[in-house]
Amino acid sequence: MTITSEEELERLKVIGRICAIARDTMAGALEPGMTTKELDDIGRKVLDDHGARSAPEVTYQFPGATCISVNEEVAHGIPGSRVIKAGDLINIDVSAEKDGLFADTGASYIVPPGSVRRLEKLCSDGKKAMWAGIRAVRAGGRIADIGDAIGKFAGTNGYTLIRNLASHGIGHGLHDEPGEIPTWPDRSERRRIVDGLVFTVEPFLSMGGQMAEEKSMDDPWTLVSVPSAPCVQYEHTIVATRRGAVVVTLAA
Repeated sequence: MTITSEEELERLKVIGRICAIARDTMAGALEPGMTTKELDDIGRKVLDDHGARSAPEVTYQFPGATCISVNEEVAHGIPGSRVIKAGDLINIDVSAEKDGLFADTGASYIVPPGSVRRLEKLCSDGKKAMWAGIRAVRAGGRIADIGDAIGKFAGTNGYTLIRNLASHGIGHGLHDEPGEIPTWPDRSERRRIVDGLVFTVEPFLSMGGQMAEEKSMDDPWTLVSVPSAPCVQYEHTIVATRRGAVVVTLAA
């Protein structure tokens, strides 16, 4: 999707803000003993209260309003009966639609009161990797600049990147043109960023993981890292401009 008017941008900011509020509300409610379904119910209520619809539900019939991935899970975790424990590494991914426009955001958290220093650093660096990619966005620039910036950060700090989970276009649908956008260095990526282009920046930063694959034959949604390793995901929906990226998935 390409933004062509201020009115369209404002509508995108509305759904982006709703996604961010749901993400932050869910994160604030995280506590040991709750199930991932109970956490998902909190996100669903925020979406319902703001007149938004869960994007994975309406697009793919996903069995939950949000994706909640725990510890060994990298992405697309199904909300259910799994009990959250202190020290768990939780990824909350919220995407939603309102008035015909979609936005997508995500972040990773350590459940209090648990604390593991290496995971705290992974979370902190996951945010930095995302922002390295966002800072590389500029209309007229190369899409490859995003993956190059994230890859440089990851390599300098001793991390790996999950290389089959990419950023993507968004706007009129959950997955829109220009399709997948690599968040790792990719010499074959030749496309340019056009003014007003809407897409996500969402690196999956890991302590050894290289790829993502299905968790089990019984679960076609949940993905885990291969080889098995801690992984975090941070994500914003952005609009490319000549001056850089405008982030729309902010709560305030």
